[in-house]
Amino acid sequence: MNIVILGAGRVGESVAESLASEANDITVIDTDPVRLSQLQDRLDLKGVAGNGIQPSVLRDAGIADADLFIACAQMDESNLVACKVARQLFNVPTTIARLRSPEFQEGTPLTTEREGFGVDRVICPEESVMRSIWQLIRYPEALQVLELAQGRLSLVAVRAVAGGPLVQHRLDEIPKLVPGADMRIVAIYRQDKPIADVCGTTCIEPGDEVFVLSATQQLRRVLGALRERDRPVRRVMIAGGGRVGLRLARQLRGEVDVKIVEMSRSRCDYLATQLPGDVLILNGDSTDEELMGDENVQDMDLFLALTSDDEDNIMACLLAKRMGARHVLALINRKAYADLVQGTTIDIALSPAQAVIGELLAHVRWGNVEAVHSLRHGTAEVLEAVVSGDQATSKLVGRRIDQIPLPSGAQIGAIVRGLPERGEAVEGRRERRGRGAGEGLMLRERRGPVDVSAAEVVIAHHDTVVRAGDHLIVFLPNKKQVRQVQKLFQVSPMFI
Repeated sequence: MNIVILGAGRVGESVAESLASEANDITVIDTDPVRLSQLQDRLDLKGVAGNGIQPSVLRDAGIADADLFIACAQMDESNLVACKVARQLFNVPTTIARLRSPEFQEGTPLTTEREGFGVDRVICPEESVMRSIWQLIRYPEALQVLELAQGRLSLVAVRAVAGGPLVQHRLDEIPKLVPGADMRIVAIYRQDKPIADVCGTTCIEPGDEVFVLSATQQLRRVLGALRERDRPVRRVMIAGGGRVGLRLARQLRGEVDVKIVEMSRSRCDYLATQLPGDVLILNGDSTDEELMGDENVQDMDLFLALTSDDEDNIMACLLAKRMGARHVLALINRKAYADLVQGTTIDIALSPAQAVIGELLAHVRWGNVEAVHSLRHGTAEVLEAVVSGDQATSKLVGRRIDQIPLPSGAQIGAIVRGLPERGEAVEGRRERRGRGAGEGLMLRERRGPVDVSAAEVVIAHHDTVVRAGDHLIVFLPNKKQVRQVQKLFQVSPMFI
C-alpha cells in the first residue's frame, strides 16, 4: 500500500516504523530535514521536507498515487487542512487525522463530510491512552484489556500468581477447575519469551504473562482464575497535568479520589479552572520523596506518571512503588525504555503511539479486517476479521479450526457470530487494489451504536466450524505473520 504520512514527531515516527516493517511504500513529510534524514537512515522510506498543507509539497510526496494519507503533525489546523487538500485536489481514498481538540470529533459533519475537511477517521493518542488507563482501573488485576467484536469479547493480559485456581495446572484442566467459565488462553509469555506451542498439556506457572479471550461479561471471573481478586481502585495520584492527565482526571471525577502533581504553577492554575473542587491539585515535583510522603503516596491504589518526560515518569514510578503505592503505571514514548521497564518494579509501561497504532492498522490491513490491536509494544497483534464468501470461494467457510493452515504460534481464539455490520461502504468512494487479488482498502462508516444483543460468542475449539459472516479473533505472536493470515480471508475473484 502507498501511504503518505504528514509529521515526523513521536506519533508519526512510530506509525512510520510500524507500517514500513510491513512492506508498505511510505513517504513522510516534515519541515525538519534533519529528523527526516535520521528516519531515512533507520527505516526504508522516503522523506520530503516542506509544509504538508501545500499542494506542491504533497505532489512531491506522491500523494496522487496514495492509498492512505495520515496527518499527524503537531497542530490540529495543519492536519485538517492537509486532509482537505489531499481529498479535494488529489482524491486520496482514505484520510486519517490526529486531532487533539474535542471540537473536531469523528462523525461531525465539519470533520468528515466532503464539504468539510474530508477526514475519514480521527485519532487522538491522548484519548486512546485515557481509555486504556480507564480499563486498567476497572480491572486492576490486568496488564492490558482490549475490547473486540463491538464490546462482546475481551482479550486480557494478566500476570499469573501463586494461589490462582489455574496456576500450576494444565490448560486441559480449565473446564474442571473453573466450570462454566468459557475462555481460551491464546498465548503465554514466560520470562518475556513466548511459549512456542500452547496446548492442553501446557502448564501455567507463577509469573507467566497470560493472554486470555473470553466474553466481556465473564471477564472478572476469568481474571480471578489466574490471580486473587484485587481490591477496587479508589485512590489515584497522577504525576503530570498535561493533556492526558487532564482528560483522565475528568473521566475519573466522581468515581475515585484523584490527586494531581504538576511542576508548572501556571498549568496548576489552569487545571483548577477545568476540574471540580474535589480534585486536589499540587504544585510540585513527583520525584520529590518528601512531597510524596506528605501526600501519602503509600496509600494510593494506583500511581500514574503521565508527564512528557520518559525519565521523570520512570523515576517517579520507581519512587512511588518503593514508598508503597500498590500499582504504578508509566507513560513512556521511547520503545526501548518501555521494553526495558515492563514487568519490573513498574507494573505497566504504556506507549501513547502504540495505543493508536491499532486504530491505524485497521485501515492498512486489506480484506475484511474490522480491528487490529498491537500487543507487547508492537511485537504481537490480535486481529479481528470477517469471513466472506462460501465453501467454493473461501479458505475458511465450512472448515474446522484444526483444518485452517495458520502460521506457527497463531491461534483463532474465538468467533463472534451474528454481529451486525457497523455501516455500509462509503458512497462514491473507489476501492483501491493492492498487490494481489482480493486486496483492497475497505472503509465502513461508524454510524453510532449497533445492537449486539443477538450476537453469539463462541470460544474456538479444534472442531468448531467457521461460517460466512463470522468475526474471527486471531492472535499473532509475530506481526510478520499478518500477510499470511490475511490471505486466508481472501475470497476468489468470482465472489461478489
